[in-house]
Amino acid sequence: MARQVVSRKAVAAEAYAVEKATADKKNKKKSSTRKTKKTAADVRMKLYWGVFSQGLKRVAVFEFDQKKEAEKRAQELSKGGKSPHFIQKVKEEIVTE
Repeated sequence: MARQVVSRKAVAAEAYAVEKATADKKNKKKSSTRKTKKTAADVRMKLYWGVFSQGLKRVAVFEFDQKKEAEKRAQELSKGGKSPHFIQKVKEEIVTE
C-alpha cells in the first residue's frame, strides 16, 4: 500500500475553508433571526375633569377649565341621600387623523 503525502499547507487550507463555511452559516442564522423594533408614535394626552359615582363609574366629563361646573354637577348628583359623587382628573388620548 502506498502512503499519501499530504502537506501541512493543504491541511491548513482545508481547515480554514471548513471554519469559514461554518462561520458563514452562523452569521446567516444570526442575521435572519434579528427583529427590528418599531418606534412608538408620540401619544398626546388631554386632561379633563370627570364626575364619578361611589362605584367609580364615570358619570360626566368636563373640559379642564370647567372645574366649577364639574363640582356643581357632582353636588347635584349627591343631593337627596343618593350615593356621593366626586370629581377627579382624567387623561384621554387625543386621536389625530
